[in-house]
Amino acid sequence: MDTQLIWYAAAAILLFLFVRRTLRMRALKQYTPSEIEARLKSKGGLLLLDVRTDAERQSGSIRGSLHIPIASLRTRMKELEQYKSREIVCYCASGSRSASAALLLNKNGFNAGNLRGGMGEWHFAHRDAASQP
Repeated sequence: MDTQLIWYAAAAILLFLFVRRTLRMRALKQYTPSEIEARLKSKGGLLLLDVRTDAERQSGSIRGSLHIPIASLRTRMKELEQYKSREIVCYCASGSRSASAALLLNKNGFNAGNLRGGMGEWHFAHRDAASQP
């Protein structure tokens, strides 16, 4: 087989995978901190899932959230079965790992979204709210 043809095929596969992930990310529900707070206040059946590491979790978390590090999510997904009827919003430090976690959960039949901007945005939103009269 021609080496150039192999490279073209590999590039096409990589491009396909990139486009597919990009389209899935665009379809993922993204929430702002204020939208999350409003849903929590309305008791809308929302579950927050912290996918950060244990060390990150020790620095603080969103009250009432469940903690499953993203590195353990595939093996611990059965723990979430009881929440299949609820929407799960994942969060991490910046929103990147949690978006991947939400995509994985959606792929496995859960209704999952992402806290856009993660804990960084959460802390920023709360700092702004605390500084207003």
